[in-house]
Amino acid sequence: MNESVTVRRLGAREAAEAVQGLADVLIDCVEGGASVSFMLPLARDKALGFWRGVADGVARGERALLVAEDAGGRIVGTVQLVMAMPDNQPHRADVAKMLVHRRARRAGVGQRLLVALDEVAREEGKSVLVLDTVTGGDAERLYERAGWQRAGVVPKFALMPDGEFCATTFFYKHL
Repeated sequence: MNESVTVRRLGAREAAEAVQGLADVLIDCVEGGASVSFMLPLARDKALGFWRGVADGVARGERALLVAEDAGGRIVGTVQLVMAMPDNQPHRADVAKMLVHRRARRAGVGQRLLVALDEVAREEGKSVLVLDTVTGGDAERLYERAGWQRAGVVPKFALMPDGEFCATTFFYKHL
């Protein structure tokens, strides 16, 4: 595990200031083939707009934004806890946009983000987490190692950045 990487939760101001670095990670992941809601080519303006919206959600208390930073302070990974849920699900949150820059993969960054995410979820009073990921991808193994339970697979749920269909696996975790 890369000890020179730190993981922290960003406040509203910090989230707004981090949009450039977050956009870099998102663009890298999409260019690397990650199915994370965006298609190729991903314009920087679109990525920046997405992260500005996330920062606005952090400011409203609707989501928590975590980042992993290398020793130089560059963002190399991120994950979100979406806490804006219906009235009958105050105990639940969705995990979104788990992203690790290709240069930082296989160094424990994803695992560290997930550990920190669990801590934030507990602090926020969440006891059930839900996420989805591309079926057969590296992230499936990461989530299983972190104690997530597979709920099922939906074929042709989304598109890969190149336009090909992909199946999506849904996971849950009780804290």
